[in-house]
Amino acid sequence: MLQEVRLKTRQKHGKYKVDGCLMRGPYATVYSAIDTIEGVRVALKIPHLNAHDKNFLADFKREVRIAARLEHPNVLPLKDASVINEVFTMVTPLGVETLEARLRRRLSTKKAFDYARQIIRAIAYAHEQGIMHCDVKPANLILFDDGRLRLADFGIAKATFNTVRASGSGTLGYLAPEQAMGRPSFRSDVFAVGLILHRMLTGAEHEWPFTWPSAGIKRLKERVHPQMVEFLHRALEFKPAARFRDGNAMQNAYIKLERGRQLYRKQRGRRSQIAGNGSTNGTIDGKHWRHIQFKQFRRLFGSKLETHLQCRSCDGPVSEKMRVCPWCRDDVQCDPEKTRFTSICPHCDRGVKKDWEYCPWCFGAGFEKETSRRYADKRYSATCHRKTCDGPLMPFMKYCPWCHARTRQEWQPEGMQKCKKCHWGISTDFWSYCPWCTTPVNGK
Repeated sequence: MLQEVRLKTRQKHGKYKVDGCLMRGPYATVYSAIDTIEGVRVALKIPHLNAHDKNFLADFKREVRIAARLEHPNVLPLKDASVINEVFTMVTPLGVETLEARLRRRLSTKKAFDYARQIIRAIAYAHEQGIMHCDVKPANLILFDDGRLRLADFGIAKATFNTVRASGSGTLGYLAPEQAMGRPSFRSDVFAVGLILHRMLTGAEHEWPFTWPSAGIKRLKERVHPQMVEFLHRALEFKPAARFRDGNAMQNAYIKLERGRQLYRKQRGRRSQIAGNGSTNGTIDGKHWRHIQFKQFRRLFGSKLETHLQCRSCDGPVSEKMRVCPWCRDDVQCDPEKTRFTSICPHCDRGVKKDWEYCPWCFGAGFEKETSRRYADKRYSATCHRKTCDGPLMPFMKYCPWCHARTRQEWQPEGMQKCKKCHWGISTDFWSYCPWCTTPVNGK
């Protein structure tokens, strides 16, 4: 039977020579050691055996199996797991320090964003594998010489599908409200990541009852652009359903923010060259950052979607074909004077052609035809599915303008992704909502 053993400095433990104790926790002790054969420094994790709990060792074996199946640059790899001198031992690479230790020193905004990217990648990968970590915290993020962060300690994640659902396992300071009640989900890990990002960017912990704006909101707004504040707010929503659904949705949203920041830096560099020194203070407000994002979107998709209108709420580029604004979800208000069609639907104020018998954007009553002739239009790209009609259709028509049948096409312009609900084209890099069916993009 395995026995609890405390290793001493310079003691040999199999092929490992112990350097000292790194951390003694409630369930295990971690030692630094040298692999005398490979000549590399490692960490030895040795559980405290509980004779009254027959499942204790089995739990650690589950942790080993979880760690063994995860292969990602930002997840701490398992080098070995075996019984050495009658002691169950897990061996991993030894980092420089934990993120917890690193946060005791000043952290630049640039470095905070770098760490944030790596943490989100790690949790997104774990969620892809169907694994909830359930104890994401700075002490479980290991920093290495090359600046890489690696997520460690899947000791609670092992119980994702059994004991953890009936317990509040995790570290109290980084525990989502629903996890404390024994109902964890992927969104609980998202919440924990949000707490870490908040601490890195503000230097302050966001604490119970997790009201927003947080105590560090002033510092946060000084260091990051408004879109990052919105991102963090969503990750830290008290209600799980209001957060990103999992690490992948969080990662997709973060990638959008990164692209916006990169574009802004390029724009700022150009302005600085033109204006000369002292003409810009290097800061960015929310309106200007969104303007850059809108400009980039118009360049990529403006002509395809005919986004010549502006949302009345957020000024984002919208098309009269859209049901709602893809940026803020407000209803699209059409301006009859700005339509690119020859007539106006009296029901929805969207543009129509004089030879159409019905509005393709709404289900209003038919029109009194102004002509019996059908006019050609280069925007036609499909035909009605009804054999008795076979009329030409334009992208994103909801109804056939000739017979009023609901269209069956899955409109998806080149370069766009497919909405999971309506299957029409959306831009996951820019939009927050599907403008055709109003579904949140990326599970927001």
